Amino acid sequence: MNAKQRQTFFSRLQAQNPHPTTELNYSSHFELLIAVMLSAQATDKSVNKATLPLFKVANTAQTILALGEDGLREYIKTIGLFNVKARNIIKTCQILIQQHNGEVPSERQSLEALPGVGRKTANVILNTAFGEPTIAVDTHIFRVSNRTGLAPGKTVGVVEKQLLSRVPKKYQKEAHHWLILLGRYTCVARKPKCQQCVVADLCES
Repeated sequence: MNAKQRQTFFSRLQAQNPHPTTELNYSSHFELLIAVMLSAQATDKSVNKATLPLFKVANTAQTILALGEDGLREYIKTIGLFNVKARNIIKTCQILIQQHNGEVPSERQSLEALPGVGRKTANVILNTAFGEPTIAVDTHIFRVSNRTGLAPGKTVGVVEKQLLSRVPKKYQKEAHHWLILLGRYTCVARKPKCQQCVVADLCES
C-alpha cells in the first residue's frame, strides 16, 4: 500500500467514525488502566460486565488495595486468568501509591514497570489516556495490517514499527482505535465482511 493509498485508507475510516475510542468503560485514567489490564485474553464486553460493580465500590489504587487480592478476585472471577490479574493489580496499586501518589504515570518506562503492564497495555494507556500517537498491536491490528498490506510484518514489534512510520501523522492518534474496530467487526479472522468494508478496494487481499 503506497502513501496515497494509506492517506485514502485512513481518511475513509475517519469519515466513517470521526471520534473513535476504546469500547472499555472507564471514567478515569486509573479505571482505564485496570480495565486494560483485565482485557488481556478477554473481551471488552466481559471486562465491562466485571468492572461495572467493581468500580462502584473501588475505583482508586487505595480502595482496590483495601479490597485485597481475595476481595478483588470475587469481582473479576468471570474473566480469564483472574488469579494472575488480581495479583498483578494489587501489586500495581501498591506501586502507584508508593511511587506515584496513587496516580497513573504518563511515562512509558514507569507504566511498563507496573506488574502485568507490558508494551501493548502501556501503548493503550499512553494513547487513550494521554493522547500520544502510539499503536498497541493486538490480534486484530496484526491481522488487518498484514491482510490489507498496510503494514505487513511477521511479529507484533515489526508491525508496530511499520505502522508508526506509515500511518500519516494527522491520523496517528486515532489509528489504533480505527484499526481495532475494523478488525473486530469487519476484517474478521475467518470470514471478512469485504462487502461492508469502506477500504476493500485498497486491500491487497
